[in-house]
Amino acid sequence: MAAKDDLKVQTDDQLQVQLGDLKREQFNLRFQSATNQLEKPSRVREVRRTIARIKTVQNQRARAAQQSAAAKA
Repeated sequence: MAAKDDLKVQTDDQLQVQLGDLKREQFNLRFQSATNQLEKPSRVREVRRTIARIKTVQNQRARAAQQSAAAKA
């Protein structure tokens, strides 16, 4: 779905919106799995990994902002 390079060029707000959408989808997939209505089981893994990628990019940006603020001080 979302490559690392695609995530890096998105703004923080765009990443936050995408993260919310993916968490909602993950929730729905869990319910589908519990009721044996899951059409594409590989989607669960894909969504989980994309969420992890987004969180990684967010943490990298936060850490870079912290380091630049510390360097200015």
